[in-house]
Amino acid sequence: MVHCGLDQLWLMVSPGNPLKPAQGMAPFAERLASTRKIADGRRIIATDIEQRLGLHYTADTMQALRRRFPTQKFVWLMGADNLKQLPKWGRWLQIVRAMPMLILPRPGQTRAALAGQAVKRLAHHRLPARSGLCLAATQAPAWILLPVRENSTSATALRARLAGTKV
Repeated sequence: MVHCGLDQLWLMVSPGNPLKPAQGMAPFAERLASTRKIADGRRIIATDIEQRLGLHYTADTMQALRRRFPTQKFVWLMGADNLKQLPKWGRWLQIVRAMPMLILPRPGQTRAALAGQAVKRLAHHRLPARSGLCLAATQAPAWILLPVRENSTSATALRARLAGTKV
């Protein structure tokens, strides 16, 4: 958050991902509760705003956030695994034009994402990592690959760790 000059990080718990099977996914209430354990309530916020607004698609979420918070500047944070599959998302070009994006490296996914369709289409909108502090003030489309160590921890593994069980 410091590198990018962000005031808060919102962990948005999705009511469901249309690209993932519902089978095997933890119930929404359980995912929200485990996310709240990670959040501190001030700088890192766990939110169920998508469920409360009845949204399932990122493009709709971004549009709703900009309407509800017109003076705020948002940065969309996602893993390279999602960047790799971004062209499969509904209205993906609308998503990349809605807000600048900060991409986190993901093991086994980052190289494939950087060679993928989304990056090919958005290559000229990539900013150097040192631009992180001004990313929120940058007009979309714009994106940065955050230069950090790849983190292989999945949401499932995080929930299991918090619950004290093994995956």
